[in-house]
Amino acid sequence: MGKTTILLLLLFALLLTTSLSKDLCHKDDKNTLLKIKKAMNDPYTIISWDPKDDCCTWYSVECGNANRVTSLDLSDDDVSAQIPPEVGDLPYLQYLTFRKLPNLTGEIPPTIAKLKYLKSLWLSWNSLTGPVPEFLSQLKNLEYINLSFNKLSGSIPGSLSLLPKLDFLELSRNKLTGPIPESFGSFKRTVYGIYLSHNQLSGSIPKSLGNLDINQIDLSRNKLEGDASMLFGAQKTTHNIDLSRNMFQFNISMVKVSKTVNFLHLNHNGLTGTIPIQWTQLDLQIFNVSYNRLCGRIPQGGELQRFDAYAYLHNKCLCGAPLQSCK
Repeated sequence: MGKTTILLLLLFALLLTTSLSKDLCHKDDKNTLLKIKKAMNDPYTIISWDPKDDCCTWYSVECGNANRVTSLDLSDDDVSAQIPPEVGDLPYLQYLTFRKLPNLTGEIPPTIAKLKYLKSLWLSWNSLTGPVPEFLSQLKNLEYINLSFNKLSGSIPGSLSLLPKLDFLELSRNKLTGPIPESFGSFKRTVYGIYLSHNQLSGSIPKSLGNLDINQIDLSRNKLEGDASMLFGAQKTTHNIDLSRNMFQFNISMVKVSKTVNFLHLNHNGLTGTIPIQWTQLDLQIFNVSYNRLCGRIPQGGELQRFDAYAYLHNKCLCGAPLQSCK
């Protein structure tokens, strides 16, 4: 092998080594991530972040095709901190997750409004306070919002209905008050899930919600009242409906339920009327109408008899299996 060939091979090896060791992560993103790490007091889950390494290889970080940070996930840590405002300085971020950080406090920082490519905002099981931010409506690419299991207060911003791609809204287990916004009936697309349970929401459900075909809706354990029949409909594709432990009052006798429904929790309200025969056509997996003011014979057939008396107890005058025979 000639000297020229050997020199060329050495040069190629050197170039290859240099290329492999090159930091693919954008320097601005790396600097921002290191600021976030410092602001959060070097949490255990990301203590391995080394400035000498390519940040696209760091734990909890993912980069896209242009080697810009597109995902940041900090979860399951006992870090005591607030969400650093620097998260808004990751301009290509699509997925932001701070989850199961019980000592993560403070409000959701307004700098998040700068993340114009954000698709998912998952901030659940923390101790965040303050309102559900109005600025979220500026993030037109948001598909998933999960702010559940926090200490958020105030009303739900009606402007969330302006999000054209929103598919999933989870605000359960906070301290939210006021009514469900009237504008929620004007979501731009079919919403997969709306979860507002375990809050202190009050007032009537907007009739406009009847315009939506929601796959899963959970309004349980609030102080909602009045009519909720608009949420039902034989032509809808709903699977789960949970209205339990509110103060709803409407007659269910003529309520048609989609055959796709398999989870129906209506207990602990003020519902009146009789259980419709049409409900025997449902493939119910979970069903409860106890603690209402229902009357009449429980229709025979379908899945209604596979549930024990607990699903029917404490009504005005329901009778028939699995309760006592009608007189």
